[in-house]
Amino acid sequence: MTQPHLLSIDHLTAHYGAAQALFGVDLTIDPGETVALVGANGAGKTTLLKCIMGLMKPSAGEVFLEGHDVTGNSPVQMVRQGLALTPEGREVFPHLTVAENLQMGTAALKTGRKEVARRMQAVYDRFGRLAERRDQAAGTLSGGEQQMLAMGRALMARPRLLLLDEPSLGLAPLITDEIFAIIHQLARSGVTILLVEQNAARALSASHKAFLMAGGRIVQQGSSQDLLVDPKLRAAFLGAASKEKPAASRLGAAGLTNIRLEKPDMHRHTFMPDFPDDQALAAHQLTGLQWTVRHAFEGSSFYRQRLEAAGVTPASIRSMEDLRRMPFTTADDLREFYPFPLRAVPFEQIVRIHASSGTTGKRKIIGYTQKDLDDWIHFFARCYEMAGVTPLDRVQIAVGYGIWTAGMGFQLGCEKVGAMAVPVGPGNIDMHLQFMQDVRSTVFCSTASMALLMAEEIHRRGIADKINIRKIIYGSERSSRSMRRKISELFGGAELFDITGLTELYGPGTGIECADHDCIHYWGDYYIMEIIDPETLQPLPDGEWGEMVVTTLCKEAAPLIRYRTRDITRIIPGKCTCGSVMPRHSRIKGRSDDTIKFRGVNIYPSTIDTILSAIPGLGSEYQIVLTRDGSSGKDSMKLVIERGQAVDADRTAELVHETIYQVKRQLLVSIDVELVDYGRLPRTERKSQRVFDSRITDEIV
Repeated sequence: MTQPHLLSIDHLTAHYGAAQALFGVDLTIDPGETVALVGANGAGKTTLLKCIMGLMKPSAGEVFLEGHDVTGNSPVQMVRQGLALTPEGREVFPHLTVAENLQMGTAALKTGRKEVARRMQAVYDRFGRLAERRDQAAGTLSGGEQQMLAMGRALMARPRLLLLDEPSLGLAPLITDEIFAIIHQLARSGVTILLVEQNAARALSASHKAFLMAGGRIVQQGSSQDLLVDPKLRAAFLGAASKEKPAASRLGAAGLTNIRLEKPDMHRHTFMPDFPDDQALAAHQLTGLQWTVRHAFEGSSFYRQRLEAAGVTPASIRSMEDLRRMPFTTADDLREFYPFPLRAVPFEQIVRIHASSGTTGKRKIIGYTQKDLDDWIHFFARCYEMAGVTPLDRVQIAVGYGIWTAGMGFQLGCEKVGAMAVPVGPGNIDMHLQFMQDVRSTVFCSTASMALLMAEEIHRRGIADKINIRKIIYGSERSSRSMRRKISELFGGAELFDITGLTELYGPGTGIECADHDCIHYWGDYYIMEIIDPETLQPLPDGEWGEMVVTTLCKEAAPLIRYRTRDITRIIPGKCTCGSVMPRHSRIKGRSDDTIKFRGVNIYPSTIDTILSAIPGLGSEYQIVLTRDGSSGKDSMKLVIERGQAVDADRTAELVHETIYQVKRQLLVSIDVELVDYGRLPRTERKSQRVFDSRITDEIV
């Protein structure tokens, strides 16, 4: 049997004398929802609240509470049945103290003194300013404090449904911020709220669904996030407003008006491609492949030599099958031609470089033209769009900046989509938590382990109700299903999106999982993906696991032709249930080489070998032990290294300190070091096992 709505309004009509104020209003609210009722002055919002609360008798229609008809009940009856109202204008009792005003919230209830005291303390805990002014006359409070008092008085009734009528009316912007932060906290704590508000942007961003009123009628309804970006809303509610005269809007100068006028393109523009079908995408890819081969052949001596040796010329590329005739490119090629590998344009056209770690101390440096950067920013914004990020979001970025691609990509893509960037960077948990609470960030971008670390810390400090993160976009490392589930739960049900990328292929943002969460959509209009057997190097059919190989279609400074990424995945055939035309692959399962991904940094055992061999007193045998703390989610790396033959144990502290210093200096990661006696580590005739990774123990995909 279907559960009834908490509140259901059926065809409600109301009059003031002969003047009709409501015209057949229908509205439903379910437990735990925050529902916004948005409209201009005179739309009928307050009238509807009065009818719900029993302050006004409707002319026709019905009001149901959990399926029971409560139409026409008195305000006292409605309070006893679980409703409480914070009226427009606050209407506190000015000559009574704060404490006495709060006690009035239980006047219609038979509540014992001890319970009243407990409820009052709960209000003081939520509204710290009221606790400081408990003996002060309510009439001497500021407007914001009176609004807090009115909300606290309503909460004293422990309502199942809290009705808030224009909570931001007449308040300064900073105070409005504080009031809406409290509304967010109430919603996260499970309070069901009907929010009546002229400030449309505020109301929509604080609610799950919304009803838009005009002339006493519901004229539009739906998901609040969808309504925020609906062009019909602008036409219906902004009236004759202009950038010069925002007050001409029917909603006034505040809220949605300003956001719409400042970021007009962000709600209408999509970063998704408009290919009607797979054939159109394939034709685009062939054109891009032909351009890339010609561009690389004419601009890069490296590629020209390789292509000629394979018998490939630009004119010989006539179909996608010709891709298989071309040679592979590898990370070794990038190292061999350091510092500007694969360069296919003059130096004066390169406007930026980024780099990732290499295997012999030389990083993989990639150049970018301005078009390369513009393309990267465009499809990174596409990632945010696929994850449902809007200009109303506040995106807190917890990945590395500088020579690494991550931070710059996340920030520029965020700004391109019109959201607010909060570029905190990696580490510094206290700063991140402060910004999450003070700025009320809604999206968190990090590695999976950083997200779990933050989630654990939020849980440990007991501040979950003060955190407003609803989406987590993470990348740079593998994560299991259980790890994702734990992150989501500790962040209060946040939605997770795995984002992919590598420095050689622009950077992060080359693909992201969609809202159906069963695949990664990759941007087939910017690169071609193949899956090959890493042993035979032969292409594998769709659906089979193998190594990802990519070929760019419009990359200028450093094009990639059949670049072996070493990432293990599979192409998923068929259309995604989300409806996107973009092709898709599974989440990254592992590597075909021995690369270690540690705290967002690619580390090769050979790099470790190079560092250790330069420290006198260390032996040649070592092990890399990777673990993950089950409670904090923090990854740790320990190097177990033999001392050199005949090296005195008294040098242990010195050698440990030097090893930690050199690894930190060259790889930018912190590790632990354990020195053991010479000959302690096992020897084998075959290749020694260097890496022991126990971080992921359950399934990844």
